[in-house]
Amino acid sequence: MPVEFLGIAATNDGSETTPRSGAAFDKEYTLRLARAHEEHGWDRVLFAYGSGSPDPAPAAAFIASRLDRLQILLAHRPNVSFPTFAAKTFATLDQISEGRLTVHFITGGNDHEQGREGDTLPKDERYARTREYIRIVKKIWTSHEPFDHEGEHYRFHDFVSDVFPVQQPLPKVSFGGSSPAAYAAGGAEADIYCLWGEPLEKTAEQIEKVKAAARAAGRTDVPRIQVAFRPIIAPTEELAWEKAHRTVGAIRERREAGLVRHHRSGAPEAAMPKNVGSQRLIAIAEAGERYDRALWTPTAAATAGAGNSNALVGTPETVAQALLDYHDLGVDILSARGYDLLGDAIDFGRHVIPIVREEVAKRDAERAARGTQTLAAVGA
Repeated sequence: MPVEFLGIAATNDGSETTPRSGAAFDKEYTLRLARAHEEHGWDRVLFAYGSGSPDPAPAAAFIASRLDRLQILLAHRPNVSFPTFAAKTFATLDQISEGRLTVHFITGGNDHEQGREGDTLPKDERYARTREYIRIVKKIWTSHEPFDHEGEHYRFHDFVSDVFPVQQPLPKVSFGGSSPAAYAAGGAEADIYCLWGEPLEKTAEQIEKVKAAARAAGRTDVPRIQVAFRPIIAPTEELAWEKAHRTVGAIRERREAGLVRHHRSGAPEAAMPKNVGSQRLIAIAEAGERYDRALWTPTAAATAGAGNSNALVGTPETVAQALLDYHDLGVDILSARGYDLLGDAIDFGRHVIPIVREEVAKRDAERAARGTQTLAAVGA
């Protein structure tokens, strides 16, 4: 099974550990970071969404027009635009990128963050809205004749787009979430289902829930699985763990000083009961600091379970082997984002990605050889 790597397309150099040095949209840094991913073996980068952050769609178009190979994962919240408008935006971006677009639909697990842009719909209803939204977008991408739509959340008449995606029949759809409503919506509509990094046992449980939801929706295929981590690597185990503890110290120091703007998580303590994924991360951190080969939870605990926050700590070889453990579960898209965005993207690309790719290729070749031998034995 092939493996792909997803990085982050940040629009400035700020992170949980360091303040940004310039504007929220630093055009030169955005290009520099994306180019570093393209040049160091990454497959695609995520243009994330936050209520007060730079708009990811034009930022993605900027990068797509300047780089030739790097694929784009564009995050989009259905509450911020009507699906007819969004479908045209996505199709235009797919044209600009020459077919390199995947759209990640964010339902929004945090009421506080959703409310910043006027979205007051309860969470389970938001998932129903997202499911309707995705279906509309897919239909617009593939319909060359005007059509009407009368749904629970959207109504329009006689619409047809004049711009269509390069990708045929349509671009891929990415989705995430850890609640029953999320599994149902993503299992039905997603090509890629995204999970935050958890212990292997819990990740396997979530994968089975996604598969069950896809079967319940009548699908004969299942979404590809993506899992996200915060790698902390160094030449030796001792140096990696020293770096990990420094990282957590920096996160705590900035949060205690009130230097972190919670664009994604709002007021964490008040809002977390609404976000099942964050609740899961907090519970895992409370149960233990270290899991499996290299998973470390204090980074998640320090951010109150904010998004992709569990770390993988160790040498490049240790972290690569940990990622291969997830690949063995059926994860074929590995998302990684360090705390020094540019430097860590380069280091991870140089020292971890080649190890994982080589081992996956080796395992695939061995599996193919066993299959050939089996066929030969049956034929004999």
